[in-house]
Amino acid sequence: MKARVHVMLKNGVLDPQGEAVRHALGAMGFDGVKGVRQGKVIELDLEEGATEADVTAMCEKLLANTVIESYTVEIA
Repeated sequence: MKARVHVMLKNGVLDPQGEAVRHALGAMGFDGVKGVRQGKVIELDLEEGATEADVTAMCEKLLANTVIESYTVEIA
């Protein structure tokens, strides 16, 4: 069983890495990019029987800083 967690900074939280990527793209001639938000994807290989609630608990305790980040969970 696999789970994929997408973690992104919440709206309103400054994203200096995203801004650096946006600036670099502009310097490379990609002028149409108005904004970039950078996040992370965490893939988990889980034993059978693990639930979405288990993954949510992992996110709340370790995988995401819920003060400044939001996350979504996909179970496959």
